[in-house]
Amino acid sequence: MRVLLIDDHALFRLGLQELLERRGIEVVAALRDGAAGATRVAETLPDVVLLDLRMPEHGGVEVLRELRKAHPRMPIAMLTTSADERDVIASLQAGAQGYLLKDMEPDALIAALGEVVRGRTVVAPELIGILARAVQGDATGDQHHQRHADLTPREQEILCHLAEGQSNKTIGRLLGITDGTVKLHVKSILRKLEVHSRVEAAVIAVERCLCARPQKDDEP
Repeated sequence: MRVLLIDDHALFRLGLQELLERRGIEVVAALRDGAAGATRVAETLPDVVLLDLRMPEHGGVEVLRELRKAHPRMPIAMLTTSADERDVIASLQAGAQGYLLKDMEPDALIAALGEVVRGRTVVAPELIGILARAVQGDATGDQHHQRHADLTPREQEILCHLAEGQSNKTIGRLLGITDGTVKLHVKSILRKLEVHSRVEAAVIAVERCLCARPQKDDEP
């Protein structure tokens, strides 16, 4: 995997570059300036661009829009400290395929980058609720509600784990099944809900309150 990193904070930028390279990931460039980064993207054509949101001269969303115009199919992910709803929505609307937080565990970040490179949309699990609130249209919600009825009990169970941002490996371990079996169930869930990514499925689960946990008898 070839990554181009754009972040104006030198310590974070250099630290992340070292972390990625230790994991066998090639960092083709690690730059502090968005305009310079856009030029290097054209020169290096990386597999994925990791882009900071808050930068002093050229904001991340502004750089994202420029990159998206020049490279419509380039995988681009925001890597930021902001969990603000406006930032999440603005980034996704501008064409980001990922919205990741800087306090992610290294393994989770590497896995997320792999998903983005494969063309999937990845959002930090704790931000799923924000996406759910952004979903609009009662008709769409009703359609998803009807499609949800087609899920098997096992698919319903796995959907709720997806809504918690868990990986196939984690779900398999919790349910006592293999990663491959989980993957087959996830494919079936996406097909039945008529969505294209785990994030969209998780949003539906949160929006429709499909995974509300019943209260225990001793709870108020």
